[in-house]
Amino acid sequence: MTAVKTLQVQEKGDRLDRYLAANLSDLSRSRLQQLIEQGNVQVNGKVCTSKKVVVQVGDLLAVEIPAVQPLELKAEDIPLDILYEDDCLLIINKPAGLVVHPAPGHPDGTLVNALLAHCPNLPGIGGVQRPGIVHRLDKDTTGAIAIAKTDFAQQNLQAQLKAKTARREYLGVVYGVPSTASGTIDLPIGRHLVERKKMAVVPLEKGGRTAITHWQIQERLGNYTLIHFQLETGRTHQIRVHSAYIGHPIVSDPLYSSGKDIGVNLPGQALHAWRLQLQHPITEQSISVTAPLPSALMTLLEVLRRRIAAISSNI
Repeated sequence: MTAVKTLQVQEKGDRLDRYLAANLSDLSRSRLQQLIEQGNVQVNGKVCTSKKVVVQVGDLLAVEIPAVQPLELKAEDIPLDILYEDDCLLIINKPAGLVVHPAPGHPDGTLVNALLAHCPNLPGIGGVQRPGIVHRLDKDTTGAIAIAKTDFAQQNLQAQLKAKTARREYLGVVYGVPSTASGTIDLPIGRHLVERKKMAVVPLEKGGRTAITHWQIQERLGNYTLIHFQLETGRTHQIRVHSAYIGHPIVSDPLYSSGKDIGVNLPGQALHAWRLQLQHPITEQSISVTAPLPSALMTLLEVLRRRIAAISSNI
C-alpha cells in the first residue's frame, strides 16, 4: 500500500529535495530525489518533478511512498566475514572476487544477494538494486565496507562520506618506490575518453570530478612499496587511477598496470580497505573497524621481505 506524508513549509528559500530531506529524517535525500523524479511529490496539489524548485512558506507538500516492490534479486547463502553489526549498521570484510551489487554480467552471487539472506528487512533501503549499499569496493579490492540497515542510517552515513568526516584507509603494494615519503594526489577523475571500461585523470571541463588521495610509505620492499592511502573523496577506481598516474600502479592491477609478474598468485590488485572510521548514526559514538589483511596480500608481503633478506645476506 502507498503511504502519503504531508507537511507544510515553515521556512522559505530552500530547494524541494533539501527541505524534504531535512524534515523527513526516515528517508534519504537520494531516495527523495528519486521519488520527485518519479512524480511522487506534489507541491500545493500539483505534481513536481524538479528537485530544484524553491519552496515557499505555506506551501503544502505531499510525498507518496510506494510500497516496496519485491526484489527480483534472490537471497543467497553466501558467508560473510562480519567485523561489526547492530540494528542499523553492518560492516564486513569483503573478499576478492565478490561483486558488491548486481550489474550486467553479474546478476547474482553478489554482496547484495548475501545481504538479502543475512538481513531480512534490507529490501528497499536506499533503492531496489543496491539495498543498504553506502559506498562500494571494486570486485577484487578486499576489506571493510559499510552497509546501512535503515534509510536513516544510509542517509547519515552518506552525509558523513560527503562531509569527509568518515575516514577510509587502504593498504596497497605498488610497483617502484616513490621519491618522497608521503604526498597528496589532487587530480580529477572521470570516465576514460576512449577506453570506456576504464577511469582516468580527466580535466574538470571534460567531465572529471574532484578526486583527492593522501598517501604515505609504510614499508619499502626492494622495487616495491607498501603504501597507506587515505581517501578524501571516493571516485570509482580512485586509488588505482591516481597510483598509476604518478608512475606507481598497484601490483597486479588488471586495468591500470602493465607491470611484470611478481611471482605470487594474486586474485586481483594488491589493494585492501584496511580501516574504516565513522560515527554511529544513532549513538554518535566513534566506530573504528580494522579488516585483517587477506592471505594473498600477506603472502605477497612475506615473499617480498624474504627476497630483500636474501639479497642482504648475499652482500
